[in-house]
This record gives sequence, C-alpha cells and structure tokens, in this order.
Amino acid sequence: MNNEKPITLKRDCAAVMVPSGEKMVLSAGSSVWLTQSLGGSYTVMTDHGYMARIDGHDGDALGMARITELKAEDSPTTESAEEIQKLVWNQLRSCFDPEIPVNIVELGLIYDCAVTSLSAGGYKAAVRFTLTAQGCGMGQFLKEDIRSKLLAVPGIREAQVELVWDPPWNQSMISGSAKQQLGIE
Repeated sequence: MNNEKPITLKRDCAAVMVPSGEKMVLSAGSSVWLTQSLGGSYTVMTDHGYMARIDGHDGDALGMARITELKAEDSPTTESAEEIQKLVWNQLRSCFDPEIPVNIVELGLIYDCAVTSLSAGGYKAAVRFTLTAQGCGMGQFLKEDIRSKLLAVPGIREAQVELVWDPPWNQSMISGSAKQQLGIE
C-alpha cells in the first residue's frame, strides 16, 4: 500500500521509528506517506526519509479512522481449549512487522504457542516468537502488540510473550503463500 499522495498530520502524534524502535513525536502539519495499514497500526514514511509506526488509536492524526482493539469482555467466552487455541492463532495473524505486509505467523516468527487452563478459570496463552533480524529495535513493541492482542481473546486471562533468538530466523520459515506475496522464490 504505497500511497503516493502525502498526508498532512492533523495533530502531533506519538510514533516509533522503524526499525530502531526509538520513540518520537511527529509534528502537526508535517507530511507523511502511508506505506502500510495492517494489524491495528499505520506505517508511514516521513518527509525526512525514515519510516515510523503509528498506533491505530492515533489514526485521526492521519485523517483516518481510529483503530480500537477488541477487548475480551466485549466478546462471549468459549469453554473449549481447542476453540481458544484457534482464536489465539487467529489473533496472532493480526500482528504485523511494520516493514513487511505479511503477518507474523506466515512470516514464521511464532516458534511456539500454548494455551493452558488456569486453576481460577480461563486460560493462559504462552507465545515464543522471534524477529527477522536481531538488530531490529521493534522487538519490545511487537512483544507488547502480541501480548495485548492475546489478552483481547475471550477466555484468555494471562499472556506470556517471550522474544527468543534460537533457532535463528531465516527465509525458509516463511509460508509458501507469504513467499508468493513477497515475490520470494
């Protein structure tokens, strides 16, 4: 989604520089170009030539809809651990690397996902994931995105998300359909 027309920011807006992970503020009146709008966030190219991630709740600064996350209490709960597991995987598919228009499941970044029952009721989701490059500063932001989306799944009461580097990620971990989408043979 490379938008050739610049967007003038309507107000100051918190953002995160990609891929360094450095927090910043984009000033009202500055121009940005939308490069990606996936997974509840916006990725823009600034007029200074760098990419930044803007949270979906700040979409109004771009003149777009504010994206709000579904909360677990907004949806009915299900009792089946298998159904919860399916919901968790679907929710993980709503997480995106801000530089790549493919979800983290199809990119092969999820190494493990387990759903277990809690003694007090509900479930715990534990996810181990990695990044495409160890030097990427977006790890903590992606980790929090995963965690908040897991907690939005009906029945999930706890979410444990761990960033790991073993085994190292490589392109062979990308699904066939994602390779096609990205033009990788």
